Amino acid sequence: MTSAIIVPEQRRQAVAAPGPVDNSILAVISRAAADPTCDIEKMERLLAMHERMQAKTAEAAFNAGMAQMQCEIPTVFEAAVNLHTGNAYATLDDITRVVKPIMQRHGFAITFKVENQDKSISVTGILMHRDGHREQTTMTLPADISKGRNDVQAVGSSTTYGKRYVMCALLNITTGDVRDDDAQSSDGSDTAEMRAQALGDILAQVEAAATPDELKDVWQASVKVMQASGDKAGYDAVKIAVTKRKTVLEATP
Repeated sequence: MTSAIIVPEQRRQAVAAPGPVDNSILAVISRAAADPTCDIEKMERLLAMHERMQAKTAEAAFNAGMAQMQCEIPTVFEAAVNLHTGNAYATLDDITRVVKPIMQRHGFAITFKVENQDKSISVTGILMHRDGHREQTTMTLPADISKGRNDVQAVGSSTTYGKRYVMCALLNITTGDVRDDDAQSSDGSDTAEMRAQALGDILAQVEAAATPDELKDVWQASVKVMQASGDKAGYDAVKIAVTKRKTVLEATP
């Protein structure tokens, strides 16, 4: 049996053969930092390049995650009634309850920044992704000085209103008076919770109606909500409450 003979020169060349060179941006920065002749301006340019590359990667991940998440966000059911307009709407709690689990699955979170300005409230929504990119939008609106509200309640109402619309704008959320079955759990518990909350809100607004006209607005809007949710028992309960409240208001001088 014979073996190849390696002369000393060949042996030295084999040992000295360099491995693969890491040419990633971090490796280039590391080598530049170790070079005493590297100037500060060059290092700053390399760091700025690295930050731009990271930002573009994070933005691409944000856009891809947003595209996937949009396919899962349903139309949020309008389960509340605005006493002053008589229209149905989706509350901030309703929107958050439906959308939050979907956002978590795709690595998103949302936070708000509220600033009190001269006779107005500025609400900024910041949508963040786990890879670091974020988008934001701002809504400025007057304090909601409606009947029966003090200054603190006016600020709170405007803040909630702003958060609701800013959140819908960032996530492209739509609301409607038709229940989207994709938003309910397999055992129907989500539907039962939604119906109970809607019924409670409507009954409270029936009792809060101060005039027959306000009561009529609440009734007309609540009929749409109850019919859209398919809550026959809730419809009957609201009808009884409205009848009783109407009797009280008509008897009040």
